[in-house]
Amino acid sequence: MSSAVDPIKKPVETPSSPSSSILTVDKDGHFQDAKSVNDLVDSEPEPFRLTDWLFRRRATKPLDLDSISTRRSVYDDPDLAEHYWPKPEYENIHRFDPKARWTYREEKTLLRKIDWKVMLWAAISFSALNLDRNNLSQANTDNFLPDLKLTTNDFNLGNTVFRLAFLCAELPSQLISKRIGPDRWIPIQMCLWSIVTLAQFWLNGRSSFLACRALLGLIQGGFIPDLILYLSYFYTKTELPFRLALFWMSSDVCSIVSSFIAFGVLRMRGVAGRAGWRWLFLIERVSVAMSQGLITLTVGVATFYKMPPSPTQTKTWYRPKGWFTEREETIAVSRILRDDPTKGDMHNREGLSFKRLWTAVCDYDLWPLYIAGLMFGIPVSPPGTYLTLSLRNIGFNTFHSNLLTIPKTVASMITMFLITMVSESVNDRSFVAMAEDIWALPFLVALYVLPAKPNQWKYFGLASGLLSFPYTHPIQVGWCSRNSGAVASRTVNASLYNMFVQTSSIVSAQIYRKDDAPRYRRGNSVLIAICSFNLVIMYPGIKIYYLYRNKQRARLWDAMSSKEKVHYLKTTKDVGNRRLDFRFAH
Repeated sequence: MSSAVDPIKKPVETPSSPSSSILTVDKDGHFQDAKSVNDLVDSEPEPFRLTDWLFRRRATKPLDLDSISTRRSVYDDPDLAEHYWPKPEYENIHRFDPKARWTYREEKTLLRKIDWKVMLWAAISFSALNLDRNNLSQANTDNFLPDLKLTTNDFNLGNTVFRLAFLCAELPSQLISKRIGPDRWIPIQMCLWSIVTLAQFWLNGRSSFLACRALLGLIQGGFIPDLILYLSYFYTKTELPFRLALFWMSSDVCSIVSSFIAFGVLRMRGVAGRAGWRWLFLIERVSVAMSQGLITLTVGVATFYKMPPSPTQTKTWYRPKGWFTEREETIAVSRILRDDPTKGDMHNREGLSFKRLWTAVCDYDLWPLYIAGLMFGIPVSPPGTYLTLSLRNIGFNTFHSNLLTIPKTVASMITMFLITMVSESVNDRSFVAMAEDIWALPFLVALYVLPAKPNQWKYFGLASGLLSFPYTHPIQVGWCSRNSGAVASRTVNASLYNMFVQTSSIVSAQIYRKDDAPRYRRGNSVLIAICSFNLVIMYPGIKIYYLYRNKQRARLWDAMSSKEKVHYLKTTKDVGNRRLDFRFAH
Protein backbone atom coordinates (compact mmCIF):
# COMPACT_ATOMS: atom_id res chain seq x y z
CA MET A 1 0.00 0.00 0.00
CA SER A 2 1.42 3.35 -1.00
CA SER A 3 1.29 5.91 1.72
CA ALA A 4 2.96 9.02 2.98
CA VAL A 5 4.67 7.18 5.80
CA ASP A 6 4.88 3.42 6.09
CA PRO A 7 3.19 2.39 9.37
CA ILE A 8 5.16 0.54 11.99
CA LYS A 9 3.89 -3.00 11.78
CA LYS A 10 5.02 -4.29 15.18
CA PRO A 11 4.88 -2.73 18.63
CA VAL A 12 8.10 -2.15 20.50
CA GLU A 13 8.58 -4.52 23.47
CA THR A 14 4.98 -4.66 24.64
CA PRO A 15 3.23 -7.49 26.47
CA SER A 16 0.68 -9.67 24.80
CA SER A 17 -2.74 -8.35 23.88
CA PRO A 18 -5.59 -8.69 26.36
CA SER A 19 -8.21 -11.24 25.52
CA SER A 20 -11.03 -8.76 25.22
CA SER A 21 -11.09 -6.05 22.56
CA ILE A 22 -13.57 -3.92 24.50
CA LEU A 23 -11.65 -1.77 26.93
CA THR A 24 -12.58 0.96 29.41
CA VAL A 25 -11.71 4.51 28.37
CA ASP A 26 -10.88 7.15 30.98
CA LYS A 27 -12.03 10.78 30.77
CA ASP A 28 -8.97 11.72 28.67
CA GLY A 29 -9.69 9.09 26.06
CA HIS A 30 -6.92 6.71 27.17
CA PHE A 31 -7.59 3.01 27.49
CA GLN A 32 -7.03 2.05 31.09
CA ASP A 33 -5.46 -1.32 30.30
CA ALA A 34 -1.75 -0.71 29.76
CA LYS A 35 -1.63 -3.63 27.31
CA SER A 36 -4.01 -1.90 24.92
CA VAL A 37 -1.14 -0.85 22.67
CA ASN A 38 -1.39 -4.33 21.15
CA ASP A 39 -5.01 -3.77 20.22
CA LEU A 40 -4.00 -1.19 17.64
CA VAL A 41 -5.13 -2.05 14.12
CA ASP A 42 -2.33 -2.98 11.70
CA SER A 43 -4.38 -3.52 8.55
CA GLU A 44 -5.39 -0.77 6.15
CA PRO A 45 -9.05 0.33 6.27
CA GLU A 46 -11.38 -1.69 4.06
CA PRO A 47 -12.32 0.30 0.94
CA PHE A 48 -15.95 0.93 0.09
CA ARG A 49 -17.21 -1.73 -2.32
CA LEU A 50 -20.40 -0.98 -4.19
CA THR A 51 -21.28 -4.66 -4.66
CA ASP A 52 -21.10 -5.25 -0.91
CA TRP A 53 -23.45 -2.33 -0.32
CA LEU A 54 -25.90 -3.28 -3.11
CA PHE A 55 -26.17 -6.93 -2.13
CA ARG A 56 -25.87 -6.33 1.62
CA ARG A 57 -22.84 -8.59 1.84
CA ARG A 58 -21.30 -8.94 5.26
CA ALA A 59 -17.75 -9.74 6.23
CA THR A 60 -17.02 -13.34 7.28
CA LYS A 61 -16.22 -12.02 10.73
CA PRO A 62 -18.72 -9.34 11.82
CA LEU A 63 -17.11 -6.07 12.85
CA ASP A 64 -17.23 -5.39 16.56
CA LEU A 65 -18.18 -1.71 16.67
CA ASP A 66 -16.93 -1.43 20.25
CA SER A 67 -13.44 -2.72 19.46
CA ILE A 68 -10.48 -0.39 18.93
CA SER A 69 -10.21 1.15 15.47
CA THR A 70 -7.06 3.20 16.16
CA ARG A 71 -4.46 2.27 13.54
CA ARG A 72 -0.82 1.79 14.36
CA SER A 73 1.49 4.53 13.17
CA VAL A 74 4.95 5.97 13.67
CA TYR A 75 3.67 7.56 16.90
CA ASP A 76 3.65 4.13 18.53
CA ASP A 77 7.41 3.71 18.12
CA PRO A 78 9.20 5.71 20.85
CA ASP A 79 12.33 6.02 18.69
CA LEU A 80 10.51 7.50 15.70
CA ALA A 81 7.57 9.40 17.20
CA GLU A 82 9.48 12.58 18.07
CA HIS A 83 10.62 12.97 14.45
CA TYR A 84 7.02 13.09 13.19
CA TRP A 85 5.61 15.26 15.96
CA PRO A 86 3.45 18.19 14.75
CA LYS A 87 4.96 21.66 14.88
CA PRO A 88 4.19 23.81 17.95
CA GLU A 89 2.35 26.24 15.66
CA TYR A 90 -0.05 23.55 14.41
CA GLU A 91 -3.55 24.78 15.33
CA ASN A 92 -4.80 21.38 16.53
CA ILE A 93 -1.77 20.31 18.57
CA HIS A 94 -3.62 20.75 21.88
CA ARG A 95 -5.97 17.90 20.87
CA PHE A 96 -3.34 15.56 19.48
CA ASP A 97 -2.82 12.57 21.79
CA PRO A 98 -0.93 9.50 20.49
CA LYS A 99 -2.11 7.55 23.57
CA ALA A 100 -5.79 8.11 22.78
CA ARG A 101 -7.78 5.11 21.56
CA TRP A 102 -11.24 5.05 20.04
CA THR A 103 -13.69 2.49 18.74
CA TYR A 104 -15.18 1.86 15.32
CA ARG A 105 -18.51 3.13 16.62
CA GLU A 106 -17.00 6.44 17.73
CA GLU A 107 -15.10 6.88 14.47
CA LYS A 108 -18.13 6.12 12.31
CA THR A 109 -20.26 8.57 14.32
CA LEU A 110 -17.62 11.28 13.97
CA LEU A 111 -17.17 10.66 10.26
CA ARG A 112 -20.90 10.87 9.68
CA LYS A 113 -20.97 14.19 11.51
CA ILE A 114 -18.07 15.52 9.41
CA ASP A 115 -19.88 14.45 6.23
CA TRP A 116 -23.01 16.37 7.20
CA LYS A 117 -21.26 19.41 8.62
CA VAL A 118 -18.26 19.80 6.31
CA MET A 119 -18.75 17.79 3.12
CA LEU A 120 -22.35 18.80 2.47
CA TRP A 121 -21.57 22.51 2.51
CA ALA A 122 -18.47 21.96 0.37
CA ALA A 123 -20.71 20.28 -2.21
CA ILE A 124 -23.16 23.19 -2.09
CA SER A 125 -20.31 25.64 -2.61
CA PHE A 126 -18.97 23.62 -5.54
CA SER A 127 -22.44 23.48 -7.10
CA ALA A 128 -22.59 27.28 -7.00
CA LEU A 129 -19.33 27.39 -8.96
CA ASN A 130 -20.54 24.97 -11.61
CA LEU A 131 -23.86 26.73 -12.06
CA ASP A 132 -21.90 29.82 -13.10
CA ARG A 133 -19.64 27.83 -15.41
CA ASN A 134 -22.49 25.97 -17.15
CA ASN A 135 -24.70 28.89 -18.12
CA LEU A 136 -22.53 29.96 -21.07
CA SER A 137 -23.03 26.60 -22.77
CA GLN A 138 -26.79 26.87 -22.25
CA ALA A 139 -26.84 30.45 -23.51
CA ASN A 140 -25.29 29.14 -26.73
CA THR A 141 -28.56 27.40 -27.63
CA ASP A 142 -30.44 30.74 -27.66
CA ASN A 143 -28.53 32.64 -30.38
CA PHE A 144 -26.04 33.97 -27.84
CA LEU A 145 -23.28 34.29 -30.44
CA PRO A 146 -25.35 35.97 -33.22
CA ASP A 147 -26.94 38.40 -30.73
CA LEU A 148 -23.50 39.64 -29.68
CA LYS A 149 -22.17 39.43 -33.26
CA LEU A 150 -19.66 36.78 -32.18
CA THR A 151 -18.27 33.86 -34.21
CA THR A 152 -17.31 30.37 -33.09
CA ASN A 153 -13.70 31.54 -32.99
CA ASP A 154 -14.73 34.41 -30.67
CA PHE A 155 -16.40 31.84 -28.45
CA ASN A 156 -13.16 29.80 -28.46
CA LEU A 157 -11.21 32.95 -27.60
CA GLY A 158 -13.58 33.65 -24.70
CA ASN A 159 -13.00 30.15 -23.33
CA THR A 160 -9.24 30.60 -23.79
CA VAL A 161 -9.26 33.96 -21.98
CA PHE A 162 -11.26 32.43 -19.13
CA ARG A 163 -8.89 29.48 -18.83
CA LEU A 164 -5.77 31.67 -19.03
CA ALA A 165 -7.10 33.94 -16.29
CA PHE A 166 -8.17 30.89 -14.29
CA LEU A 167 -4.70 29.39 -14.72
CA CYS A 168 -2.89 32.60 -13.75
CA ALA A 169 -4.99 32.88 -10.58
CA GLU A 170 -4.42 29.28 -9.42
CA LEU A 171 -1.14 29.65 -7.55
CA PRO A 172 -1.75 33.18 -6.18
CA SER A 173 -5.15 32.00 -4.95
CA GLN A 174 -3.57 29.07 -3.12
CA LEU A 175 -0.95 31.35 -1.54
CA ILE A 176 -3.68 33.71 -0.34
CA SER A 177 -5.72 30.75 0.91
CA LYS A 178 -2.77 29.35 2.84
CA ARG A 179 -2.04 32.75 4.38
CA ILE A 180 -5.55 33.81 5.47
CA GLY A 181 -7.14 30.34 5.56
CA PRO A 182 -9.44 28.63 3.02
CA ASP A 183 -12.37 29.16 5.40
CA ARG A 184 -12.07 32.91 4.70
CA TRP A 185 -10.85 32.97 1.11
CA ILE A 186 -13.43 30.55 -0.36
CA PRO A 187 -16.52 32.62 0.62
CA ILE A 188 -14.80 35.81 -0.58
CA GLN A 189 -14.31 34.21 -4.00
CA MET A 190 -17.94 33.08 -4.13
CA CYS A 191 -19.33 36.52 -3.37
CA LEU A 192 -17.11 38.20 -5.96
CA TRP A 193 -17.89 35.86 -8.85
CA SER A 194 -21.63 36.10 -8.17
CA ILE A 195 -21.44 39.86 -8.76
CA VAL A 196 -19.52 39.41 -12.03
CA THR A 197 -21.94 36.74 -13.26
CA LEU A 198 -24.85 39.08 -12.65
CA ALA A 199 -23.08 41.71 -14.75
CA GLN A 200 -23.23 39.39 -17.80
CA PHE A 201 -26.87 40.41 -18.17
CA TRP A 202 -25.58 43.65 -19.73
CA LEU A 203 -23.12 42.12 -22.22
CA ASN A 204 -23.11 44.16 -25.44
CA GLY A 205 -20.36 42.75 -27.63
CA ARG A 206 -17.00 41.09 -27.98
CA SER A 207 -15.11 43.37 -25.55
CA SER A 208 -17.56 43.03 -22.66
CA PHE A 209 -17.82 39.29 -23.27
CA LEU A 210 -14.04 38.82 -23.06
CA ALA A 211 -13.76 41.15 -20.04
CA CYS A 212 -16.34 39.15 -18.08
CA ARG A 213 -14.67 35.86 -18.98
CA ALA A 214 -11.32 37.19 -17.77
CA LEU A 215 -12.76 38.49 -14.48
CA LEU A 216 -14.57 35.22 -13.79
CA GLY A 217 -11.40 33.25 -14.47
CA LEU A 218 -9.35 35.41 -12.11
CA ILE A 219 -11.90 35.11 -9.29
CA GLN A 220 -12.71 31.41 -9.70
CA GLY A 221 -9.11 30.29 -10.21
CA GLY A 222 -7.86 28.30 -7.26
CA PHE A 223 -11.33 27.66 -5.83
CA ILE A 224 -11.22 23.89 -6.36
CA PRO A 225 -7.70 23.31 -4.90
CA ASP A 226 -8.65 25.63 -2.01
CA LEU A 227 -11.69 23.50 -1.25
CA ILE A 228 -9.75 20.23 -1.55
CA LEU A 229 -7.04 21.55 0.79
CA TYR A 230 -9.77 22.43 3.28
CA LEU A 231 -11.31 18.93 3.06
CA SER A 232 -7.91 17.34 3.67
CA TYR A 233 -7.97 18.87 7.17
CA PHE A 234 -10.90 16.57 8.03
CA TYR A 235 -10.45 13.36 5.99
CA THR A 236 -7.80 10.65 5.73
CA LYS A 237 -6.18 9.68 2.44
CA THR A 238 -8.49 6.66 2.03
CA GLU A 239 -11.64 8.67 2.80
CA LEU A 240 -10.95 11.65 0.54
CA PRO A 241 -11.26 10.05 -2.96
CA PHE A 242 -14.80 8.83 -2.27
CA ARG A 243 -15.77 12.28 -0.98
CA LEU A 244 -14.21 13.90 -4.04
CA ALA A 245 -16.37 11.66 -6.23
CA LEU A 246 -19.44 12.92 -4.36
CA PHE A 247 -17.96 16.41 -4.70
CA TRP A 248 -18.00 16.22 -8.50
CA MET A 249 -21.32 14.42 -8.54
CA SER A 250 -22.81 17.49 -6.87
CA SER A 251 -21.68 19.53 -9.89
CA ASP A 252 -23.46 17.07 -12.20
CA VAL A 253 -26.65 17.41 -10.17
CA CYS A 254 -26.24 21.14 -10.56
CA SER A 255 -25.85 20.73 -14.34
CA ILE A 256 -29.12 18.81 -14.51
CA VAL A 257 -30.93 21.45 -12.47
CA SER A 258 -29.49 24.26 -14.58
CA SER A 259 -30.62 22.50 -17.79
CA PHE A 260 -34.20 22.46 -16.55
CA ILE A 261 -33.89 26.10 -15.49
CA ALA A 262 -32.49 27.04 -18.90
CA PHE A 263 -35.42 25.23 -20.56
CA GLY A 264 -37.81 27.61 -18.81
CA VAL A 265 -35.76 30.80 -18.68
CA LEU A 266 -34.76 30.80 -22.36
CA ARG A 267 -38.47 30.99 -23.20
CA MET A 268 -38.31 34.54 -21.86
CA ARG A 269 -36.79 35.74 -25.16
CA GLY A 270 -38.54 38.98 -25.96
CA VAL A 271 -39.50 39.89 -22.38
CA ALA A 272 -38.64 43.57 -21.89
CA GLY A 273 -37.10 43.40 -25.35
CA ARG A 274 -34.27 41.19 -24.08
CA ALA A 275 -32.84 37.92 -25.40
CA GLY A 276 -33.56 34.78 -23.39
CA TRP A 277 -29.88 34.18 -22.66
CA ARG A 278 -29.65 37.59 -20.91
CA TRP A 279 -32.36 36.51 -18.48
CA LEU A 280 -30.47 33.23 -18.03
CA PHE A 281 -27.44 35.07 -16.64
CA LEU A 282 -29.64 37.12 -14.32
CA ILE A 283 -32.12 34.50 -13.20
CA GLU A 284 -29.46 31.82 -12.92
CA ARG A 285 -28.62 33.48 -9.62
CA VAL A 286 -32.03 32.44 -8.35
CA SER A 287 -31.50 28.88 -9.55
CA VAL A 288 -29.21 28.12 -6.64
CA ALA A 289 -32.07 29.09 -4.39
CA MET A 290 -34.21 26.57 -6.23
CA SER A 291 -31.61 23.80 -5.97
CA GLN A 292 -30.00 24.51 -2.63
CA GLY A 293 -32.37 26.94 -0.87
CA LEU A 294 -30.10 29.98 -1.27
CA ILE A 295 -28.99 32.28 -4.05
CA THR A 296 -25.28 32.19 -4.92
CA LEU A 297 -24.45 35.38 -3.12
CA THR A 298 -26.22 34.17 0.00
CA VAL A 299 -24.33 30.88 -0.23
CA GLY A 300 -21.11 32.89 -0.35
CA VAL A 301 -22.03 34.97 2.68
CA ALA A 302 -23.29 31.92 4.58
CA THR A 303 -20.02 30.12 3.84
CA PHE A 304 -18.22 32.60 6.10
CA TYR A 305 -20.21 31.02 8.94
CA LYS A 306 -20.35 27.41 7.68
CA MET A 307 -16.63 26.71 7.23
CA PRO A 308 -14.70 26.52 10.52
CA PRO A 309 -10.90 26.71 10.11
CA SER A 310 -10.24 23.23 11.55
CA PRO A 311 -11.80 20.41 13.62
CA THR A 312 -10.82 22.16 16.86
CA GLN A 313 -12.00 25.64 15.85
CA THR A 314 -15.74 25.16 15.40
CA LYS A 315 -16.76 27.16 18.49
CA THR A 316 -17.58 30.82 17.92
CA TRP A 317 -20.04 33.48 19.08
CA TYR A 318 -22.77 32.26 16.70
CA ARG A 319 -21.98 28.59 17.44
CA PRO A 320 -21.10 28.59 21.16
CA LYS A 321 -21.17 24.79 21.58
CA GLY A 322 -19.24 24.05 18.41
CA TRP A 323 -19.71 20.95 16.29
CA PHE A 324 -17.61 18.48 18.22
CA THR A 325 -17.01 17.48 21.82
CA GLU A 326 -13.46 17.51 23.20
CA ARG A 327 -13.40 13.73 22.82
CA GLU A 328 -14.43 14.00 19.15
CA GLU A 329 -11.84 16.70 18.52
CA THR A 330 -9.13 14.43 19.95
CA ILE A 331 -10.24 11.59 17.68
CA ALA A 332 -10.54 13.87 14.63
CA VAL A 333 -7.03 15.30 15.03
CA SER A 334 -5.27 12.11 16.15
CA ARG A 335 -6.64 9.94 13.37
CA ILE A 336 -5.70 12.49 10.71
CA LEU A 337 -2.11 12.72 11.98
CA ARG A 338 -1.81 8.96 12.41
CA ASP A 339 -2.86 8.63 8.78
CA ASP A 340 -0.51 11.38 7.53
CA PRO A 341 1.90 12.97 10.04
CA THR A 342 2.91 15.62 7.47
CA LYS A 343 -0.42 17.40 7.99
CA GLY A 344 0.95 18.73 11.27
CA ASP A 345 3.92 20.55 9.76
CA MET A 346 2.18 23.92 9.22
CA HIS A 347 -0.46 26.16 10.78
CA ASN A 348 -3.59 26.54 8.66
CA ARG A 349 -3.00 30.29 8.42
CA GLU A 350 0.74 30.06 7.80
CA GLY A 351 1.95 31.55 4.54
CA LEU A 352 4.51 29.79 2.36
CA SER A 353 8.09 31.02 2.24
CA PHE A 354 9.65 31.50 -1.19
CA LYS A 355 12.01 28.61 -0.44
CA ARG A 356 9.16 26.16 0.28
CA LEU A 357 7.28 27.44 -2.75
CA TRP A 358 10.28 26.91 -5.01
CA THR A 359 10.96 23.47 -3.54
CA ALA A 360 7.38 22.41 -4.29
CA VAL A 361 7.53 23.79 -7.85
CA CYS A 362 10.78 21.90 -8.48
CA ASP A 363 9.39 18.61 -7.16
CA TYR A 364 9.96 16.55 -10.32
CA ASP A 365 8.26 13.50 -8.81
CA LEU A 366 4.92 15.28 -9.29
CA TRP A 367 5.61 16.21 -12.91
CA PRO A 368 4.19 12.94 -14.31
CA LEU A 369 0.85 13.84 -12.71
CA TYR A 370 1.01 17.32 -14.22
CA ILE A 371 1.40 15.71 -17.64
CA ALA A 372 -1.64 13.56 -16.89
CA GLY A 373 -3.57 16.70 -15.89
CA LEU A 374 -2.63 18.28 -19.21
CA MET A 375 -3.52 15.33 -21.43
CA PHE A 376 -6.32 13.26 -19.87
CA GLY A 377 -9.24 15.62 -20.51
CA ILE A 378 -8.46 16.71 -24.09
CA PRO A 379 -10.17 13.82 -25.95
CA VAL A 380 -13.61 14.52 -24.41
CA SER A 381 -13.47 18.28 -23.88
CA PRO A 382 -14.31 19.70 -27.36
CA PRO A 383 -17.33 17.38 -27.90
CA GLY A 384 -18.60 18.41 -24.45
CA THR A 385 -18.09 22.14 -25.00
CA TYR A 386 -19.80 22.05 -28.39
CA LEU A 387 -22.59 19.61 -27.52
CA THR A 388 -25.45 22.11 -27.33
CA LEU A 389 -24.18 23.99 -30.40
CA SER A 390 -23.83 20.73 -32.36
CA LEU A 391 -27.34 19.63 -31.37
CA ARG A 392 -28.69 22.94 -32.66
CA ASN A 393 -26.76 22.56 -35.91
CA ILE A 394 -28.26 19.14 -36.69
CA GLY A 395 -31.87 20.20 -36.16
CA PHE A 396 -32.79 20.23 -32.45
CA ASN A 397 -34.38 23.43 -31.16
CA THR A 398 -33.16 25.57 -28.27
CA PHE A 399 -35.24 23.89 -25.60
CA HIS A 400 -34.64 20.29 -26.65
CA SER A 401 -30.89 20.93 -26.94
CA ASN A 402 -30.73 21.90 -23.27
CA LEU A 403 -32.84 18.98 -22.07
CA LEU A 404 -30.84 16.50 -24.18
CA THR A 405 -27.71 17.26 -22.14
CA ILE A 406 -29.31 15.62 -19.09
CA PRO A 407 -28.92 11.90 -20.03
CA LYS A 408 -25.14 12.11 -20.45
CA THR A 409 -24.86 14.03 -17.17
CA VAL A 410 -26.78 11.36 -15.25
CA ALA A 411 -24.75 8.58 -16.88
CA SER A 412 -21.48 10.40 -16.13
CA MET A 413 -22.42 10.67 -12.45
CA ILE A 414 -22.87 6.91 -12.28
CA THR A 415 -19.67 6.02 -14.17
CA MET A 416 -17.58 8.51 -12.16
CA PHE A 417 -18.84 7.09 -8.87
CA LEU A 418 -18.15 3.52 -10.01
CA ILE A 419 -14.62 4.21 -11.29
CA THR A 420 -13.67 6.00 -8.07
CA MET A 421 -14.84 3.01 -6.05
CA VAL A 422 -12.92 0.66 -8.33
CA SER A 423 -9.75 2.72 -7.84
CA GLU A 424 -9.91 2.43 -4.05
CA SER A 425 -10.97 -1.22 -4.09
CA VAL A 426 -8.04 -2.37 -6.24
CA ASN A 427 -5.67 0.25 -4.78
CA ASP A 428 -4.60 1.45 -8.21
CA ARG A 429 -4.63 4.83 -9.90
CA SER A 430 -2.53 4.65 -13.07
CA PHE A 431 -4.45 1.91 -14.86
CA VAL A 432 -7.86 2.83 -13.45
CA ALA A 433 -7.40 6.45 -14.63
CA MET A 434 -7.07 5.07 -18.17
CA ALA A 435 -10.77 4.16 -18.07
CA GLU A 436 -11.75 7.62 -19.35
CA ASP A 437 -9.67 7.23 -22.53
CA ILE A 438 -10.61 3.57 -22.99
CA TRP A 439 -14.25 4.63 -22.92
CA ALA A 440 -13.75 7.63 -25.23
CA LEU A 441 -11.73 6.04 -28.03
CA PRO A 442 -14.44 3.93 -29.78
CA PHE A 443 -16.95 6.80 -29.59
CA LEU A 444 -14.44 9.24 -31.10
CA VAL A 445 -13.81 6.84 -33.97
CA ALA A 446 -17.58 6.50 -34.50
CA LEU A 447 -18.02 10.30 -34.57
CA TYR A 448 -15.16 10.55 -37.07
CA VAL A 449 -16.79 8.16 -39.57
CA LEU A 450 -20.25 9.76 -39.38
CA PRO A 451 -21.49 11.16 -42.72
CA ALA A 452 -21.55 14.92 -43.37
CA LYS A 453 -25.27 15.10 -42.51
CA PRO A 454 -25.86 12.43 -39.87
CA ASN A 455 -29.18 11.35 -38.48
CA GLN A 456 -29.75 13.70 -35.54
CA TRP A 457 -30.62 10.89 -33.12
CA LYS A 458 -27.57 8.85 -34.14
CA TYR A 459 -25.35 11.83 -33.44
CA PHE A 460 -27.11 12.46 -30.13
CA GLY A 461 -26.62 8.83 -29.11
CA LEU A 462 -22.92 8.77 -29.97
CA ALA A 463 -22.21 12.18 -28.42
CA SER A 464 -24.12 11.28 -25.26
CA GLY A 465 -22.35 7.93 -25.07
CA LEU A 466 -18.96 9.64 -25.38
CA LEU A 467 -19.79 12.22 -22.71
CA SER A 468 -21.04 9.53 -20.30
CA PHE A 469 -17.37 8.64 -19.73
CA PRO A 470 -16.10 7.79 -16.22
CA TYR A 471 -14.59 11.09 -15.10
CA THR A 472 -11.23 10.25 -13.49
CA HIS A 473 -10.34 13.77 -12.36
CA PRO A 474 -11.32 13.06 -8.69
CA ILE A 475 -8.95 10.08 -8.70
CA GLN A 476 -6.09 12.17 -10.05
CA VAL A 477 -6.72 15.09 -7.67
CA GLY A 478 -6.57 12.72 -4.70
CA TRP A 479 -3.54 11.03 -6.26
CA CYS A 480 -1.67 14.34 -6.52
CA SER A 481 -2.61 15.27 -2.96
CA ARG A 482 -1.39 11.92 -1.62
CA ASN A 483 1.92 12.05 -3.50
CA SER A 484 2.69 15.60 -2.35
CA GLY A 485 3.46 14.43 1.18
CA ALA A 486 3.34 17.76 3.05
CA VAL A 487 0.92 20.63 3.59
CA ALA A 488 3.16 23.17 1.87
CA SER A 489 3.75 20.88 -1.11
CA ARG A 490 0.11 19.84 -1.23
CA THR A 491 -0.95 23.49 -1.44
CA VAL A 492 1.37 24.31 -4.33
CA ASN A 493 1.17 20.98 -6.15
CA ALA A 494 -2.63 21.01 -6.17
CA SER A 495 -2.48 24.42 -7.84
CA LEU A 496 0.13 23.34 -10.36
CA TYR A 497 -1.87 20.22 -11.22
CA ASN A 498 -5.00 22.28 -11.75
CA MET A 499 -3.03 24.80 -13.82
CA PHE A 500 -2.13 22.01 -16.20
CA VAL A 501 -5.80 20.93 -16.27
CA GLN A 502 -6.75 24.50 -17.24
CA THR A 503 -3.99 24.51 -19.87
CA SER A 504 -5.61 21.36 -21.21
CA SER A 505 -8.85 23.31 -21.63
CA ILE A 506 -6.99 26.04 -23.51
CA VAL A 507 -5.54 23.45 -25.88
CA SER A 508 -8.94 21.77 -26.25
CA ALA A 509 -10.61 25.07 -27.15
CA GLN A 510 -8.46 25.30 -30.29
CA ILE A 511 -9.13 21.83 -31.72
CA TYR A 512 -12.62 22.41 -33.14
CA ARG A 513 -12.25 25.27 -35.64
CA LYS A 514 -14.73 27.18 -37.78
CA ASP A 515 -13.29 25.86 -41.08
CA ASP A 516 -13.76 22.29 -39.81
CA ALA A 517 -17.44 22.73 -38.83
CA PRO A 518 -19.95 21.17 -38.49
CA ARG A 519 -18.54 17.60 -38.47
CA TYR A 520 -15.07 18.53 -37.12
CA ARG A 521 -13.44 15.53 -38.81
CA ARG A 522 -9.95 17.02 -38.57
CA GLY A 523 -10.54 17.86 -34.91
CA ASN A 524 -11.79 14.36 -34.11
CA SER A 525 -8.72 12.79 -35.76
CA VAL A 526 -6.54 14.90 -33.40
CA LEU A 527 -8.61 13.73 -30.41
CA ILE A 528 -8.20 10.08 -31.47
CA ALA A 529 -4.41 10.51 -31.68
CA ILE A 530 -4.21 12.12 -28.21
CA CYS A 531 -6.46 9.45 -26.71
CA SER A 532 -4.21 6.72 -28.13
CA PHE A 533 -1.10 8.43 -26.73
CA ASN A 534 -2.66 8.53 -23.25
CA LEU A 535 -3.48 4.83 -23.37
CA VAL A 536 -0.27 3.49 -24.87
CA ILE A 537 2.40 5.80 -23.46
CA MET A 538 1.32 8.24 -20.75
CA TYR A 539 -0.46 6.19 -18.08
CA PRO A 540 1.76 3.08 -18.37
CA GLY A 541 4.78 5.42 -18.21
CA ILE A 542 3.51 7.03 -14.98
CA LYS A 543 2.96 3.60 -13.42
CA ILE A 544 6.48 2.46 -14.32
CA TYR A 545 8.03 5.70 -13.02
CA TYR A 546 6.44 5.49 -9.55
CA LEU A 547 7.20 1.77 -9.23
CA TYR A 548 10.84 2.56 -10.01
CA ARG A 549 10.98 5.44 -7.49
CA ASN A 550 9.48 3.30 -4.72
CA LYS A 551 11.88 0.43 -5.34
CA GLN A 552 14.78 2.87 -5.43
CA ARG A 553 13.87 4.31 -2.03
CA ALA A 554 12.98 0.97 -0.47
CA ARG A 555 16.40 -0.36 -1.39
CA LEU A 556 18.10 2.50 0.50
CA TRP A 557 15.68 2.57 3.46
CA ASP A 558 15.58 -1.18 4.03
CA ALA A 559 19.37 -1.36 3.98
CA MET A 560 19.57 0.93 7.03
CA SER A 561 19.72 -0.37 10.58
CA SER A 562 17.28 0.98 13.18
CA LYS A 563 19.95 3.34 14.52
CA GLU A 564 20.72 4.60 11.01
CA LYS A 565 17.04 5.27 10.37
CA VAL A 566 16.74 7.26 13.61
CA HIS A 567 19.90 9.21 12.74
CA TYR A 568 18.50 9.96 9.27
CA LEU A 569 15.21 11.23 10.70
CA LYS A 570 17.05 13.41 13.22
CA THR A 571 19.41 14.99 10.71
CA THR A 572 17.62 15.00 7.36
CA LYS A 573 16.46 18.23 5.79
CA ASP A 574 14.21 16.34 3.40
CA VAL A 575 10.50 17.05 3.84
CA GLY A 576 7.31 15.49 2.52
CA ASN A 577 7.79 13.18 -0.43
CA ARG A 578 11.56 13.81 -0.50
CA ARG A 579 12.10 11.62 2.57
CA LEU A 580 13.37 8.09 2.09
CA ASP A 581 10.48 6.61 4.09
CA PHE A 582 7.86 8.09 1.73
CA ARG A 583 6.20 5.84 -0.86
CA PHE A 584 4.34 7.11 -3.91
CA ALA A 585 0.84 5.96 -4.75
CA HIS A 586 0.47 4.62 -8.28
